[in-house]
Amino acid sequence: MAGRFEPRPAVTRTTTRGGEVAVPVPAPRAVARPHGGRERRYVPPGPLDLGLVLGPLRRGPADPTFRTTPDGSVWRATRTPAGPGTLRVAARDGAVHAEAWGPGAEWLQEQLPALLGESDDPDAFEPRHRLVADTHRRRPGLRLTRTGLVMESLIPSILEQKVTTDEAYRAWRLLVRKYGEPAPGPSPHALGRGGTPTERMHVMPEPRTWALVPSWEWHRAGVDNKRASTILRAVRVARRMEEAAAMDPEAAQARLELIPGIGPWTSAETVQRSNGAPDAVTVGDLHLPGIVGYALAGDRDADDDAMLELLEPYAGQRHRAARLILLSGRTPARRKPKMPRHDIAAL
Repeated sequence: MAGRFEPRPAVTRTTTRGGEVAVPVPAPRAVARPHGGRERRYVPPGPLDLGLVLGPLRRGPADPTFRTTPDGSVWRATRTPAGPGTLRVAARDGAVHAEAWGPGAEWLQEQLPALLGESDDPDAFEPRHRLVADTHRRRPGLRLTRTGLVMESLIPSILEQKVTTDEAYRAWRLLVRKYGEPAPGPSPHALGRGGTPTERMHVMPEPRTWALVPSWEWHRAGVDNKRASTILRAVRVARRMEEAAAMDPEAAQARLELIPGIGPWTSAETVQRSNGAPDAVTVGDLHLPGIVGYALAGDRDADDDAMLELLEPYAGQRHRAARLILLSGRTPARRKPKMPRHDIAAL
């Protein structure tokens, strides 16, 4: 989840961000763009903000699988059931123009409506607090994405367990660049960002490649044995994990939590993205209960039980309510020391 302010180091990315990525507004002049991929034009059923919808899929500003470009496009490199693929989407005149490359291009285009929140129902949400209602009114383009892909959200969520955001983002970046593969199709930096070259996008490694990462490479990436072991257990049953994308969110979470090391926090963070789960509120987070408690009741010391009680009026839509609270920017001033970094790579 993500807000509009710069993230603070935290146990997770959930409470420091509300799922929003700044998508550049293109200049009125025509912007050159690549061709040669599979194209599609999609008209969403209502207001759509690409930065809000796709923002939760980005794991840090240097995520090698996600990029925005000055022409107002969002680029995404991923591993689909048909193979690796690159997707570029841009909103123009009430429609979304998409282009995809690679073996997974057709799958990505078929899944485009779900990715952009077509299966989500924003009208089912009824604000119960003034703060939530105000944010809801100001963010009409918020829809919940549904990627239909589990492992691409599960692995980075495991990396984010009980470390700072910077540490988790660094681990994801290093491992994907080293063991992933270059994304198919053109490279986004070909469009230019002030003439500064950027690294090519990468698709995350396939399950077998994750299983073959040497222990010392996990160490160099700053990933402790507990998180590395959890990822290894998950990739060994990757096909069964991916099946969870077609389940209802509660059953999907139960499937993921069969893996030792995956608990309610990690499963919720995953199904929010893979299944577009509007009610999968994140519990077990360091900051989220205090943020929700402060925003709705002035209680910055709220725990998970208090948070769930405050969100009870939004049953069925608690994840959406939490995102709107984060996007409101109403968070208590920090009064605790920042979570210390533990650079195990330096040991």
